[in-house]
Amino acid sequence: MSVVALLAPADWVEFGFVRDAVGTSDSALSKQVAALADAGYVEVRKTRNRTGRHTHLRLTAHGRRAFQRHASSLERIVAAARGPQV
Repeated sequence: MSVVALLAPADWVEFGFVRDAVGTSDSALSKQVAALADAGYVEVRKTRNRTGRHTHLRLTAHGRRAFQRHASSLERIVAAARGPQV
């Protein structure tokens, strides 16, 4: 959820930025990204230039819709937990 939430407001995001922001290892993030990509939620782009290899991530349209549905569900749960406002 943290990875998807981080990608939601952005276009392409560098793998290292996501790793550092989420506070995980390269291998753990790679596994999460692979699972999200297999589900069609995340697109991975690998490039190479003078400074080396770079991996960028972004949500697919399908991933963005799934995240929005999930966030809406969580908002409804929180609202119900707060109960009626008096």
